[in-house]
Amino acid sequence: MALPSHWRMTHSGHPVGLPQGSFNAALVDLHLTGNLAKAEGVTMISRLHTADPHLEIVAMSGDLDRELMESCLKAGASRFLAKPLTPEELLLTLEKIEALLLLRDATSRGTARIPWIGSSETSINVKKMLAGLRAEQGPILIEGESGTGKEVAAALIHGQEGSGRPFVTVNLAALPENVFESEFFGHVRGAFTGADQNKMGLAEAAHGGDLFLDEVEALPPSQQAKLLRFLESGEVRRVGAKETIRVSLRVIAATNQNLQAMVKDGLFREDLLWRLNGKKINLPPLRDRLSDIPELARHFLELERPRRNKTLADDALVALGEHDWPGNVREFKRVCEQLCLYSRLPIIRSSDVREVLPLRTTSKAAGLQEVDLSRGIGDLLADFEAEIIRKVLTQDSDIEKAVAILKISRSSLYKKMKDYNIELRS
Repeated sequence: MALPSHWRMTHSGHPVGLPQGSFNAALVDLHLTGNLAKAEGVTMISRLHTADPHLEIVAMSGDLDRELMESCLKAGASRFLAKPLTPEELLLTLEKIEALLLLRDATSRGTARIPWIGSSETSINVKKMLAGLRAEQGPILIEGESGTGKEVAAALIHGQEGSGRPFVTVNLAALPENVFESEFFGHVRGAFTGADQNKMGLAEAAHGGDLFLDEVEALPPSQQAKLLRFLESGEVRRVGAKETIRVSLRVIAATNQNLQAMVKDGLFREDLLWRLNGKKINLPPLRDRLSDIPELARHFLELERPRRNKTLADDALVALGEHDWPGNVREFKRVCEQLCLYSRLPIIRSSDVREVLPLRTTSKAAGLQEVDLSRGIGDLLADFEAEIIRKVLTQDSDIEKAVAILKISRSSLYKKMKDYNIELRS
């Protein structure tokens, strides 16, 4: 079996030492017999992962003992392949690893047309899921709240297959019901009043590439059946035409709604849902990846250069991290644009952030839904203080940031953590 020319493979009969040189991926073969050899293989995976946590490690063996396979995953392997290997499975695995490496590199270098910004654990998992869709056929469903980056994810999925392929996007919420069929499938001259020439539809235009259907939940039930028939047959019939045209494309659909709940309410066809969500990815809200805020801020401020050259002070980053961002990354981008526009200094301060983005406070933040007045105000205030400190440290384990948020000294914070038996998470 021949590997792609840009892949290089090394092999060692016994995993007694780490390979020399720089590697992006490692294939560890546990082909030897006996418990000692298996243990050495797991140890090798662990050592490789410790040396480089970003290394993609693939374990392989003909021994499919569940305990052995799970040990490899716990040691740091990203996946386990069963031997004997097929060329197709190995090449597909390498392609997905390559997609992840390219995605990481494009994001870090800023060379992606639309990058996924962030290096938090949550963002790393998103990139892995996106890379896992490399070379996959059939519909893909992207779920996520408004503003989480569903179109960005769709563009990245499309870009993994190489350049030159069509990428057609359509917002179904902006497409009136009475023109859906004409826009989606096209029409022939004379099909209806105003149809003075033949028109190619969106599905036909995406032949050989990807068709991105944003806000698929907005598609009326009458049109859902037509989309389902298209997904099942791959055939397009222009409005007014007698013949059908067969197209080859991949549909990437996106939604900010719970389609399962819409099925129960009779608003979305169940058979269409099952057709769409064979391959599904869920994008996290910004509040679940707050540690990405510094990178996101730098990225959006860079987009304003050279017309506006601003930098963010540390206290401004703290203030941005205190917001819950209901509009997610889309809201964050708009706030960064406003900060660049309205801040009067080259450095954006927390006061500038609070002018543009009033901070929200809720009683739920303290976790005090019920108050037992019999305990006395001293104990109640202590509980309140402990909960606030825990919340801040859970959000960000950086002591310096916690001190800035709480507006107390480091020594006072450490004393309170000791008094309330609060441990700093690693």
